[in-house]
Amino acid sequence: MPQHYYSNQPDAQHDRRTIEEQLKGSTYRFISDAGVFSKKGVDFGSKVLIEAMEFSSGSEVLDVGCGYGPMGLAAARIAHDGHVTMVDVNSRAVELAKENALLNGITNVSIMESDLFTAVKGKSFDVILTNPPIRAGKDTVHAIFEQAFEHLREGGALWVVIQKKQGAPSAKEKLTKLFGEVQEVTKDKGYRIFKALKPLK
Repeated sequence: MPQHYYSNQPDAQHDRRTIEEQLKGSTYRFISDAGVFSKKGVDFGSKVLIEAMEFSSGSEVLDVGCGYGPMGLAAARIAHDGHVTMVDVNSRAVELAKENALLNGITNVSIMESDLFTAVKGKSFDVILTNPPIRAGKDTVHAIFEQAFEHLREGGALWVVIQKKQGAPSAKEKLTKLFGEVQEVTKDKGYRIFKALKPLK
């Protein structure tokens, strides 16, 4: 059975490359490799989310499914007085994200291997970001939403990018059931950016 980028130990032959990207007004250099998501360049959906996301400079942020790091590292520059935790099930992606943090001089990050939220059990965050692994199936995507709700502080926000044709309407419905308030922040070429706010008690 062929492996996907959400495999824990991808066995694809290495094909390392360096990518340069402009994200939210900053230039980044990323090393990518075979066996990780969007190895040839930052995918369009992640770029739309990066350009849209806003939060305070002191935020505690979690990037779920960080890949080789573009969203989490861009978030770390926004939350320059806070901290970003980046997790991915893919061990190769995690090692690349660590390398890319060093390459871009970003130090306010913790990067770790984790099957969804297992490595951050008991921790809570102001902001959670995800470009969910659609190919892993709806159950996995909805599990990310449910666990994000549990790991957000009151008043915290979950930012999600998802394509309309890959289930944006059902994702919004699920988010609305969980959170109550869901904003569609922007849309571009079929990609929707949702911001779900955890209510204050």
